[in-house]
Amino acid sequence: MAAPLLVLDDVRKVYTRGRVIRRPTFTLQANLSLEEPGIVGVVGPNGAGKTTLFEMMTGSNAPTSGRVLVAGTDIHGVKYRERDRLAIHYHQSYQVRRFRKRVPSALLAPSPTRTPLVHLFDEPQFNLQDGYIGFMLDFFRKLRDEGRLVILCMHPTASWHLDILAEIAGRFLFVAGGGVTPMADFRALVADPRCRSYLGPDMTKAADAICQRST
Repeated sequence: MAAPLLVLDDVRKVYTRGRVIRRPTFTLQANLSLEEPGIVGVVGPNGAGKTTLFEMMTGSNAPTSGRVLVAGTDIHGVKYRERDRLAIHYHQSYQVRRFRKRVPSALLAPSPTRTPLVHLFDEPQFNLQDGYIGFMLDFFRKLRDEGRLVILCMHPTASWHLDILAEIAGRFLFVAGGGVTPMADFRALVADPRCRSYLGPDMTKAADAICQRST
């Protein structure tokens, strides 16, 4: 039986401050398993730890305790080049430049075997006017269909952001209060009181409308 694509095994990251007496300023904890290829949406307030979570998943930020396993391999226990084979973090500015330079045919071509198993997209800038949004979504689906795990972090500020999440993501992670909560689907995410508070009245209304349309 193949190992899960991504496991956060009692992962804990503690940031501290102070030279003599170190006092914790922020703690992020996560314990989850994403067994199969898919597209996972990540949402949560600013400062909740989403970027820290992504950095731990890709090996660039070591947890204070716990392990991050990609296909059974501890990503913090291998060399840099091996980490790149396991997971990659597309930062916002890098991701936008990369995709604007690519033609659609390149996006949809089969991925080489060295393509990482886990792809993390950190708040990509979807522009409705440049025509690339459809190609990017197809690229996410292509990675999923080739057996990879796509994790997409978004900060919804418009109703069409929610449409993207509802359409593309099969599962969700809600990051808030120093914790990471797995959600089975978009409906479960929107039903969570913490998520509704984070979205605010207008975005919550838009999310409810999306759920109603899908019934």
